[in-house]
Amino acid sequence: MKNVLFVCSQNRLRSPTAEQVFSKRRDIEVASAGTNHDADTPLTNEMVAWADIIFVMEKAHRAKLQKKFKSSLKKARVICLDIPDDYEFMDPALVRLLEAKVPRYLG
Repeated sequence: MKNVLFVCSQNRLRSPTAEQVFSKRRDIEVASAGTNHDADTPLTNEMVAWADIIFVMEKAHRAKLQKKFKSSLKKARVICLDIPDDYEFMDPALVRLLEAKVPRYLG
């Protein structure tokens, strides 16, 4: 079983949508977090260490992740989805984008 972490800035729209969309899969464990200190679920060292794959929504998230959590980023593969902050929670267009981009990395 792979541990998959979805990361955006606030953990309010994109990453929680991704977590919900992929939570139905039986072959992975999913979680989501935000890089900002005031995120609904702020990213922690423990979350980063837990993850096998980390999907970030933007390059800025990858940069923050690599800078702030370098010591915990031992095993995780980090993938940038290039999804801008233009969507609401569970926006059908966002769901379609996630379903198009994510599964190829999950096997």
